[in-house]
Amino acid sequence: MSVLEMKVPSPGESISEVEIAQWLVEDGDYVEKDQAIAEVDSDKATLELPAEESGIITLKAEDGDTVAVGAVVCLIDTAAEKPADFVSADAPEDVPVVETPVVPKASEKKAPSPDPIAKKSYASGTPSVAAAKIMNENGVSANQVNGTGKDGRITKQDVVAAMAAGFSANAAQGWGGTREKEPKKMSLMRRKIAERLVAVKNETAMLTTFNEVDMKPIMDLRAKYKKAFIEHHEVNLGFMSFFTKAVTEALNLFPAVNSQVEGKEMILHDYADIGIAVSSPKGLMVPVVRNAEQMTLAEIEREIKRLAIKARDGKITPDEMTGGTFTITNGGVFGSMLSTPIINPPQSAILGMHNIVQRPVAINGKVEIRPIMFVALSYDHRVIDGKESVSFLVKVKEMLENPERMIFGSKDPLEVLLGL
Repeated sequence: MSVLEMKVPSPGESISEVEIAQWLVEDGDYVEKDQAIAEVDSDKATLELPAEESGIITLKAEDGDTVAVGAVVCLIDTAAEKPADFVSADAPEDVPVVETPVVPKASEKKAPSPDPIAKKSYASGTPSVAAAKIMNENGVSANQVNGTGKDGRITKQDVVAAMAAGFSANAAQGWGGTREKEPKKMSLMRRKIAERLVAVKNETAMLTTFNEVDMKPIMDLRAKYKKAFIEHHEVNLGFMSFFTKAVTEALNLFPAVNSQVEGKEMILHDYADIGIAVSSPKGLMVPVVRNAEQMTLAEIEREIKRLAIKARDGKITPDEMTGGTFTITNGGVFGSMLSTPIINPPQSAILGMHNIVQRPVAINGKVEIRPIMFVALSYDHRVIDGKESVSFLVKVKEMLENPERMIFGSKDPLEVLLGL
């Protein structure tokens, strides 16, 4: 018998241990080479552990166990023969062929196909951003909706269909609490996030400054060029690329906001690696857009889309979430009007976006209804003075309300024309 010892690979630099979030196979199962056999949590990301060889697997750790990098977590008997009834994990889920049908073919067509949601995953019952918005607005809970999206995720269409079908009388009366308590172990990543957030509150002099942005210029620009932008660049033109571009230009003017404290030194960065906070089934993750200061709006949109999909599908790597110099978080997609975002260490500042609401504002002495967004900048007062923080946020506001300024390095185009 030839037995392969599978050890925990290093997910990234400085990570010494991981947690077995979930075994995707059972003890004694036959597995194929490169088949995902487990989901592994580090303090930065959730990764899939692929089988190194084909054979019968013997598990040496359980769900929830914390194991050191390099430790043996399972054995694979590579000499074992593949069972005759083995079905590859990558095989298409075709309707099984019945050799001697005993029911009419019409009935066979009505027979339910294998439920794609029967196999629970980290995404099961988790609503998409659009679905969550509708659910919050209408007081619909996740257990009232059957998710049909990838890995059981709840889509916008699932919520609409559930609302159209109506809910039972029991559902309308509330969720029927039993007053029971259920302990649930926090994942390694969630525990690490908790430690870091507490450290930020204890180790930084965090303050927050606020402002408001008239989003009409950007909304008008998107309405005018959105179709052409998609046709030319094959990616949507969203708000995040405008905010990212405005932030990179403002960071160039106020480098302290793009710094971090390291011991007794203040480290300044001559580049802008922008962390974009995204919601995933495993919680909030912050993938990093590298050298955003050099990117066009289309390049920023493509990179954000690529990273967001990987985070949603649990395939983001630790390297893609480390090394950021500044972070942008958008609570507006969940309906937040105003909040004080917490700094993402070891960075010194974070910009919080919020929802866009039609508000009456004074324009040239007259009251007009404009789409207004409140923005918040939380910053470490140890390295960023109040003047710098306020000026930085004002500059971001000016560029968002005058998008053409982003093209000319935050300057007025007429000033560029006049050489001022």
